[in-house]
Amino acid sequence: MQYFELILILLSALYAGLHRRITNYVKAPYVVGLLMTMLGIHLVAEGYRWQMIPGYLVWLIALGTALKQGHGPPSAIGRIFRSAVLLILLVPSLLLPYLLPVFDLPRPAGPYTVGTREIHLELDREEPITNDTTDTRQIMIKAWYPAAETGGEMDHYADPAGRNGFARKYGLPPFMLDYLDKVETHVYNNIPVADEPFPILIFSHGYNSMANGYYALLSEIVSHGYVVFAVNHTYESTGTTFPDGTNAYFDYEYKQKIESGTWETITPVIEAFENGLSFEERHPIVKKALTTYFARDIVERWAHDLVDVANQLETWNRTGFLEGKLDVSRVGAFGHSRGGGAAGEAVIIDSRIKAGANLDGVQWGQIVTTAFQKPFLFLSSDWPDDHENLIPHAYINRSKSVFYEGIILQSGHSNFMDIPYMVPLRAVSQAGAIDPDLAIEIATNAVLSFFDNHLKNKATDMHSLNSEYDFLELSIYKGDSLHVQAGLPK
Repeated sequence: MQYFELILILLSALYAGLHRRITNYVKAPYVVGLLMTMLGIHLVAEGYRWQMIPGYLVWLIALGTALKQGHGPPSAIGRIFRSAVLLILLVPSLLLPYLLPVFDLPRPAGPYTVGTREIHLELDREEPITNDTTDTRQIMIKAWYPAAETGGEMDHYADPAGRNGFARKYGLPPFMLDYLDKVETHVYNNIPVADEPFPILIFSHGYNSMANGYYALLSEIVSHGYVVFAVNHTYESTGTTFPDGTNAYFDYEYKQKIESGTWETITPVIEAFENGLSFEERHPIVKKALTTYFARDIVERWAHDLVDVANQLETWNRTGFLEGKLDVSRVGAFGHSRGGGAAGEAVIIDSRIKAGANLDGVQWGQIVTTAFQKPFLFLSSDWPDDHENLIPHAYINRSKSVFYEGIILQSGHSNFMDIPYMVPLRAVSQAGAIDPDLAIEIATNAVLSFFDNHLKNKATDMHSLNSEYDFLELSIYKGDSLHVQAGLPK
């Protein structure tokens, strides 16, 4: 809830409920003036939003009460009715602005300002999701880049289709997310790129998630000197807005089609965990699911989207707003949830991608039958003990290079996203008990330290993160061995 919103509601409710006592000390015209002034300050400083409608009604009750002073006391029925309406309105007037707040995103702490620009990538391969066989794949990419100056228009939080699709996902009318325009993103549209070449990271979002719902994570990483290309996987994000104004939303019909009949693939895995089979006994069962479940096809399709972005890097570095600003010899990939699996797959299939990170995603696909040949980071939320943990099976061979495995304690799946800021109620947001700012700080520092090591060739001590954060447990494996630096905790 914004500051003046809270003052307006509490002031109005206080006067409406205790007006007979208050008028002994403050005359009604002064109260009217104060109420009008507070409303004006709120509207000018913070602006109207629909979540405040019950609060505005409380304000009207208070104003009406003040205007009627001196016209005789209301009837007993009138007092009871007004009090009942006031109590009914007071709960949603405080609850709605809290549950859907104009939230504060962390301000990027790196030395660079963060700029963004949209890129429309039209591909020559078939679009597998639509029914039109003549459709070719096209994706929107949000380029996040370091800039040397501020100014210009601040980036609006999430594109229209992403918002509308998010609202549809939860059965809300789209206007209910209009208040997101008030969120300060600390990111600026179309400002000049800083004049130096930067290493590149290609990012993949979660399944049916807002592709532009990772401002806290991505802006912090970019502010430390990376160009991030955040891919919006068309028809499998909440929504995509194209330059001509058309929107493409998550395709629920396609989801039903690819999921149909696949439950029998995952049921044996659930039963293997429920029946207490040992790791060795259940591994063949989990291995089969990891390589045949429908999610593998999604991971592979998204990985090709990431590779398509990698295919454009040389061109973007030769011409356009990124000319000379990309160090195409230093490319990494990372993602969240299903997108983390896509990043892992892209690391395997594209030699240009030198390192990868998976943030809390199951690694469906071929990795269970092979090993990474490059550095890889898997960073997990703190799943409950009864969760069917497929990760040790997927990453059984880890990496022939170096493999980092970490857990952010007391975190939930959404703590890598902006969702805990958007929806502070943990039962709805699926966030953990950890403070959202701390969770994002740990995640960004782990990702930055990893890529600083393996793309920027900085001698960053990843072990030290365990000492720095009580809520992080990080293990490092070199080849087949757990690597522990002397004097530092595991």
